[in-house]
Amino acid sequence: MKRKRLNRDAWGFMYYPYYQMRIDTEDFHGTVCLIKMTDGENNYWETPKAGRIQVTGAGMSWLELVPDNTRRVITCKYYPEGTHDTERKNYPATSDERFQPSVWYVDVIETTEYDEDGVMVFIDKYLDIIFFPEGEISISDMDELEDALKTGDITKEQYEAALAEGEMIRKELCSDIMKTEVWCTKIRRLVEEKIENGEPEFISREKKALACQSGKVL
Repeated sequence: MKRKRLNRDAWGFMYYPYYQMRIDTEDFHGTVCLIKMTDGENNYWETPKAGRIQVTGAGMSWLELVPDNTRRVITCKYYPEGTHDTERKNYPATSDERFQPSVWYVDVIETTEYDEDGVMVFIDKYLDIIFFPEGEISISDMDELEDALKTGDITKEQYEAALAEGEMIRKELCSDIMKTEVWCTKIRRLVEEKIENGEPEFISREKKALACQSGKVL
């Protein structure tokens, strides 16, 4: 299993604000992280239904949610504020026109910890659930999960726990995707309010990490 930092410095973004904070509200209990991309190439994924969807680029932002008592990291990748790709002809109206998701990417994880610099880290357990505003849902890296079981990288219990978490993600987040969009928007608004008020517990302005170049960051 791989260690992955929530500031995503292994992606090689340059000079971007990263906010990490604890949130406890009626809607959410857990850790929330926000990356605001100030530069970088526009990268896209090709999907069967949504078509070409943007995942990185100047002006985009990633909201990352780590709810308590779950084994998941939910990443909502937003277009630059108030926009979405016009190629997406079936893109639905969102609850707040400022925050328009391109894709949700949910990592099934084993646990979380913190690096010495305060950045939260998650231990990735291969399986990913990906879904889109248009309603498309897919499961990724099932083959890697099965290979990890065969090679002994994970136990049978960890394998079954990953499958169970994946199924809960599908039921809780994908059965009504627009309900999930509203939920994420509520959290995003609160995060923006806290940033404006200078409340985040952890703030950094990352640059391309030497640690990444040396292979320390996965």
